[in-house]
Amino acid sequence: MRLLFVGDVYGRIGRQMIQEYLPRLKSTYRPSITIINGENSAGGKGITEEIYKFFMETGADVVTLGNHAWDHKDIFEFIDSAKRLVRPANFPEGAPGTGLVFTNFNGQEVAVINLQGRVFLPAIDCPFKKADELVAQARKRTPIIFVDFHAETTSEKLAMGWYLDGRVTAVVGTHTHVQTADERILPEGTALLTDVGMTGPYNGIIGVKREIVIKRFLTSLPARFESETGAGQLSGCVIDLNPETGKAKKIQRVLINEDHSFEF
Repeated sequence: MRLLFVGDVYGRIGRQMIQEYLPRLKSTYRPSITIINGENSAGGKGITEEIYKFFMETGADVVTLGNHAWDHKDIFEFIDSAKRLVRPANFPEGAPGTGLVFTNFNGQEVAVINLQGRVFLPAIDCPFKKADELVAQARKRTPIIFVDFHAETTSEKLAMGWYLDGRVTAVVGTHTHVQTADERILPEGTALLTDVGMTGPYNGIIGVKREIVIKRFLTSLPARFESETGAGQLSGCVIDLNPETGKAKKIQRVLINEDHSFEF
């Protein structure tokens, strides 16, 4: 069994990369389940119902979110009816939506959990304790559990990977928009990648126009972020697993941009 995960779709260029490359990636890898992080897909912050439906129509089975989940007010109108949309589970009780969804491939259920870190991000509920709760809940139905851990620091994401080793199929980080080269299978069978990277503008600074970010660093003054234009990139990973045990067998990074060609 195989999972395909595409990271942090950012704005219009990110959506264009999904439209162009996701069908080709699915044809090449033939994943059983495809997951997309879409928390930056609407202008760099948040998601709309139209974009969520676009991801579903283009080939996603589940869409995950992150700290920008609530940045478009549209989210409050459709999140509870979007059965394949999952937001960080450790938002405080009372937040709309869900942090755990199940999808199905040929009768085999796959659980997708979304968590948000607390280092350099808002101090919401503990992701580790919430992970314990949701993993126990998911394992009553399936051993195949994918965790999108939306967090700032490598240390927190590595800690989550080791904490859940043997209990979930994969822990893959999102949020920093820069793909890391530390993919591995941990000793008890959990695939780990600190950050899957961004799908969006290649020549911006994590998706934003370069001059805006540079000016902010030079002046320390606030600035309104705008999405960069031009060339795009797609970042993702492919995870092979044993469907009976849920253990990962292989994890492979995917990176498509002007400097990293991809053979389809």
